[in-house]
Amino acid sequence: MNAIVAVDKEWAIGKDNNLLFSLPLDLKDNFRKMTLNKVVIMGANTFKSLPNGALPKRINIVLDSKGTQYDNAVTVTSLDELLQYVSQYSTDDVFVCGGGVVYKLLLPYCHKAYVTKVDAVGNGTVFFPNLDDNKDWQCVSTLPTVIDNGYNTAVSVYVNNALTEQ
Repeated sequence: MNAIVAVDKEWAIGKDNNLLFSLPLDLKDNFRKMTLNKVVIMGANTFKSLPNGALPKRINIVLDSKGTQYDNAVTVTSLDELLQYVSQYSTDDVFVCGGGVVYKLLLPYCHKAYVTKVDAVGNGTVFFPNLDDNKDWQCVSTLPTVIDNGYNTAVSVYVNNALTEQ
């Protein structure tokens, strides 16, 4: 399992159930390319915030403790049910994509995190755990900076050493 996220300088990811920045290049060249024909996991609020519903050409899984059913998505109601469901897929083909509660819950199960860092402060209220301050996570590569919609962005890849050492 992997995490994929865009964060600001303070590791904020959102505010009022919206992303902090519009990053069309990152969505197309990073998020879309990495998740196309793969499995994406999200919470109910993140799913509801998608402008066109389920992400096309992906298996959408919504973690919703209430068991609400969503169009073109698989609903799971617990961590155990989710882990059992995704066990049928390769670790490399499963991506956690939000929101904050789901990231925090699933990050210990993620082998890698693909973090687009935005060189700005978005005044967010929802945060992704700061992997630079987490002894289990190590940044193994960072792509060159790209200007995306006026923002300097760079994708960093982190590995979860707690999982790779097992």
